[in-house]
Order: sequence, then structure tokens, then C-alpha cells
Amino acid sequence: MLKTRIITALILVAGFIPALFQSSSIYWAFGMLLVTLLALHEWASMVGLSKMQRYGYLLVSALAGLLIISCMQSEGTHQFFYHSLLVFAVATFFWVFIVPIWLAKQFKFNGLVAKGLLGWLLMLPLWLALICAKIVNPMLLLALLATIWIADSAAYFAGKNFGKHKLAPTISPGKTWEGVAGALIGVTLFGTILYFVFEINTLAIFPALWVVTGFGVIGDLFESMMKRQANIKDSGDLLPGHGGILDRIDGIIPSLPIAFLMIYAYNYFGAMA
Repeated sequence: MLKTRIITALILVAGFIPALFQSSSIYWAFGMLLVTLLALHEWASMVGLSKMQRYGYLLVSALAGLLIISCMQSEGTHQFFYHSLLVFAVATFFWVFIVPIWLAKQFKFNGLVAKGLLGWLLMLPLWLALICAKIVNPMLLLALLATIWIADSAAYFAGKNFGKHKLAPTISPGKTWEGVAGALIGVTLFGTILYFVFEINTLAIFPALWVVTGFGVIGDLFESMMKRQANIKDSGDLLPGHGGILDRIDGIIPSLPIAFLMIYAYNYFGAMA
């Protein structure tokens, strides 16, 4: 299982890195739209949409995505960024104020239309953030994604070796507070490398990485809750050893849009100071 997991991860990285640095912004947007549609297909299946409903849901999602890409080409990146920031603000409100209550109460979401809208609320901000970060600086996107990957690995190591205190036993029994601590330590070390080696000369990088890590944990818990309510172990089987697309991106669904919004706000208010 571990060997399969490692091989799959290496294949994904081998395809992701060249695409990130060599593809144009438009081709990147199309590629990330495909990934988003695959994730939405898993979501639609997980929340109980029928086969025909899933096809309709994906068709509407694809057409909306193509329309957004067309608008990005015609209106330019400035307007695209502006509208994306509004979406990021909505997503941030959802993850900061709604999801913690949802996790605490473990509400069950009813209604196929509501479940479909929730899927868009989860995936649209992520897709837009992937495009915006690529346009601004591919290294920025890689650093943000690396933060979640490092946090996941450090949390797994710390939880497996030192985990005693359950984080959310009724949602995800395997996650522990020791794992969260390990994730924070891991990203702090990563931040130290960015600060001293890559000369990102602002101490604000550390709280930013901690916030990204924290919302990565919340995203993981939210998907775990949805899978538990759907009585499934994995969101899909597309990635051998990993499960589905949603299983791999659950941490970045909230953290990437929130991180991009924080970076924009920091630069905007920093320029005004």
C-alpha cells in the first residue's frame, strides 16, 4: 500500500511541476478545470446524486468554467482578480464562521440542490485560487501547496508516533492533537527555510503558514465528516493508494483561497502604510 502510494505521488508530482512552470495561464486554467470537474464528480457521487443528475451537474459546471475562462481572456487579469477576490471573501466567511459550527454540530445536509451548490462553494474558490496564484507567481503556488503537503506529512508522522489525544473522535478517529502540533512544527521549519534561505524577509510568513495549516486541518475534517455521513471510506478510487481527488485536495480547498486573500490584503494594506 505504501509503495503504491509513493509511486502515485511521484507520478502526480512529475506531471504537476512541469505543467505549473511551463504551461500558459490559459492552458493551466483548462487543466485545473478538468481536475475540478473530477473532484465535483466525486462530490456529486458522495452526496447522493443519481447518474443523470451527476452528468447534468458536471455539464453545468463545465459550461460555467468555460464561461469564466472566456471572461478572463476578454476582460484581462485585473478584472479576473477582482471578481476572484470576492469569491475568496465568501469562501473565507464560510470556512471561518460556518464550518466550525457545522463540525461541532455535525449537521446533515439535505436537498440535492443545496448539496450541488455546496460543491460549487467548495471547488470554485479553489479553482480560481489555483489560476490566480499561477498568474502571480508559480513559485508562490508551489510554496502554498508545499505548506499543506509538509503539514500532512508531519501530522501523519507525529500522530502515528506520539498521538494520544483525539482531535475529533466522532468525525475522524485517527486524527490527534499531537498530529496538529507536528503539522505546526513542520510548517514552522518550512517557514524558517523560506525566511533565511529564500530571503522572504517578513516575520508575517509564520502566522500565515500557521493559518494555512489550521484551515488545512479544518478542510480535512470537513471532508471526513461528509464521507462519514455518506458511509464511505474514500471519495473515489482514481488515485491508487490515495483514494480520490477530494481525498488529496481536502486540505487545500479552504487554505488556498484564504491564503491568497491574506496575501492580497497584506500587500494592499502594506502599500497603503
